[in-house]
Amino acid sequence: MSQVMKYHKWAFIFPILAVLIWSLNIVVTRYVSDYISPVSISFYRWLIAFIILTPFMFMSVWRQRRLVIPYLPKLAVLSAFGMVLYQGLAYTAAHYTSATNMGIVNAFIPIFTIFVSLAILKDVPNRFAVFGSILSFAGLLYVMSQGNINKLLSGGGHLGDALMIIAVFFYAFYGVFLKKWQLPLPIMTSLYVQIGFSVIFHIPLILWFGLDALNVQNAPSAIYAGVFASLIAPLVWMLAVQQLGPNRTSIFMNLVPVFTAVIASVWLSEQWTIYHTLGGIVILTGIIMAQKKVSSKKSELMQEQN
Repeated sequence: MSQVMKYHKWAFIFPILAVLIWSLNIVVTRYVSDYISPVSISFYRWLIAFIILTPFMFMSVWRQRRLVIPYLPKLAVLSAFGMVLYQGLAYTAAHYTSATNMGIVNAFIPIFTIFVSLAILKDVPNRFAVFGSILSFAGLLYVMSQGNINKLLSGGGHLGDALMIIAVFFYAFYGVFLKKWQLPLPIMTSLYVQIGFSVIFHIPLILWFGLDALNVQNAPSAIYAGVFASLIAPLVWMLAVQQLGPNRTSIFMNLVPVFTAVIASVWLSEQWTIYHTLGGIVILTGIIMAQKKVSSKKSELMQEQN
């Protein structure tokens, strides 16, 4: 019994490590925005991940081709939403906003997922989800306005935050489609094919916008994104889900704004201000509230009424 408890305590390291890697990647995204275009860094990221996985996955996927082929259209959609649109917009947003703000907006994935689930899965949110979402959105507006709502209404430069919000919405669609379709494929097979599609989807973008060459300034960031953020973090996260369960694991995503702010303050000398503190508290409170479930007795009563 003690060994089991000890094992589960160590399992909490998995989601913390994954969130730390993703938080650092947000800061890396902001840092490298001065040295490479969004399309180029996004393309290199998935190309590096695809090259690394190919020796281990190609033959396996080829043997499973009869199983995989019927699901190629859905895998392509997942790749477009979760890898191309989400990450591409995040890289673009990094040109116009801070890594700290990007981390805060990224924490909205659970909130946006609730409302995308309502639209696609007809999964009606409970009162906690609705109130928590409103509270979190108010906190986000406060951060975006830098503590002055009038400044937000006057139309200041908030393009980066707006792009990041759109990016997070696309990732919410990615998560909901994963749940809706529940593709009967091995996780690594699904990941490999999606990464392959992301590389293909970037080709027309490269032909239109051009491709920046890798150099001493941007190559380390591309390698970090391709290896750690694209491969190691998802694998560690999957281990966490297996050991802790999806609900307990998802709570750790709330650490993204905290980790991102700390790393950005040290690396990029970004300042953590009072409006980040107040807005962040409101946002995290709303997110935690939105994940609260109604009691079993109340849920049974609702089912009887329906």
